[in-house]
Amino acid sequence: MAVKKAVQNGDVEDAIGKVNDLNPEILDTNPLLYFHLQQQRLIELIRHGKVEEALGFAQEELAPRGEENPAFLEELERTVTLLAFEDVANCPLAELLDMSQRLKTASEVNAAILTSQSHEKDPKLPSLLKTLIWGQSLLDEKASYPRISDLSTAALEDPAA
Repeated sequence: MAVKKAVQNGDVEDAIGKVNDLNPEILDTNPLLYFHLQQQRLIELIRHGKVEEALGFAQEELAPRGEENPAFLEELERTVTLLAFEDVANCPLAELLDMSQRLKTASEVNAAILTSQSHEKDPKLPSLLKTLIWGQSLLDEKASYPRISDLSTAALEDPAA
């Protein structure tokens, strides 16, 4: 949660530190995730008008990754294009500055953390409830049993009633 909150608040450096404290292999084994975090860091520099720092960061940190992977290069070029506009909030790529971009990156980080901890990306409860409903529907045809009638309270129905 702390990592996700840091990304959502635009504090990407703190998020990277927290991920590395949790499990350094997450970023080592997932270059796309690391690139997206660094890309988000670049977006935050641009958001705060730190043009020179953003250019230096893009050249030193992201350009070498773009040379290794054409998909990274395309995303990097798209992000750096923000620097060409004086009013980035009203440019054609303004969606990169939206909260939705931060949320997208935060969700990607969260999924990687959960996967590294051997958890599912999605909660198990909905699928368990679907399985329960399916199982009860099969049993309804063949047996009388104490059936769960209200899933929100787990109230049982008396089969004799």
